[in-house]
Amino acid sequence: MAIRADAASSAVARPHDTDPEMGAAALKTDPAKARQRPLPEPPPLTGGHGPARVIAMCNQKGGVGKTTSTINLGAALVEYGRKVLLIDLDPQGALSVGLGVPAQQLERTVYNALMERNTTLADVRVPTDIPGLDLVPSNIDLSAAEVQLVSEVAREQTLLRALSSVRNDYDYILIDCQPSLGLLTVNALTAAQGVIIPLECEFFSLRGVALLVDTIDKVKERLNQTLEISGILATMYDSRTVHCREVFSRVVEAFGDTVFQTVITRTVRFPETTVAGQPITTWAPTSSGASAYRDLAKEVLVL
Repeated sequence: MAIRADAASSAVARPHDTDPEMGAAALKTDPAKARQRPLPEPPPLTGGHGPARVIAMCNQKGGVGKTTSTINLGAALVEYGRKVLLIDLDPQGALSVGLGVPAQQLERTVYNALMERNTTLADVRVPTDIPGLDLVPSNIDLSAAEVQLVSEVAREQTLLRALSSVRNDYDYILIDCQPSLGLLTVNALTAAQGVIIPLECEFFSLRGVALLVDTIDKVKERLNQTLEISGILATMYDSRTVHCREVFSRVVEAFGDTVFQTVITRTVRFPETTVAGQPITTWAPTSSGASAYRDLAKEVLVL
């Protein structure tokens, strides 16, 4: 779905500056609930796995739910019979920690696959406790890659080349990007076919979307013509607050059907899953959070 940066910019005006009625309307209805429609059950996978669809989970603002969404979307896709690889492209290694993988103790991580000619992603991937869900871990070593890649030829395509060793083994490859628009994130966008933008329903999170969409437009124009925004995912949604509902309404107004109808609400279950090192679909399988990510998986499967 094509979204231009100028359309994104229109979303960041404070709702009460341009539409004084929006706050009153948001008080009366929940805009997220109003968009809910029944989602069809995904058909079973026929034939073998691969080649994978590559999706980057991207937002330069931290703390918006990128890692949580990567883990739980991947686990939900596995429940529907897909084989999934998660790539941790953040030197903080939150994705690895969230799946209980001690990345700091590993000798080889995604850094080695990117920087060493004789090491592939297939060499550094590790299985998780969820059958069908594998991980390429990351740790602080990856922070050096951003500097070292600067002198490389076709530096923006390093991850794209590395994916060739694993692409045919999976149905989906999800990349958890770092909270910046640096060279590692550009590598993820160059390698991906789609981008999911987790967006916290809060005004300051909304302000960064225009810059992110502008970056995606430039990558699409110069490096990856197949890149599209798969969807915008509202996270940390709390229907009890007027501000949350106003921001969500503004996002839908600006981006329309590009916004997933699935919203991820605030729940204490998500911090618990990080401690447990498990997706919410296995830690609390009957929770609202698990149900939401299963719905998101249904939407992703029809893209």
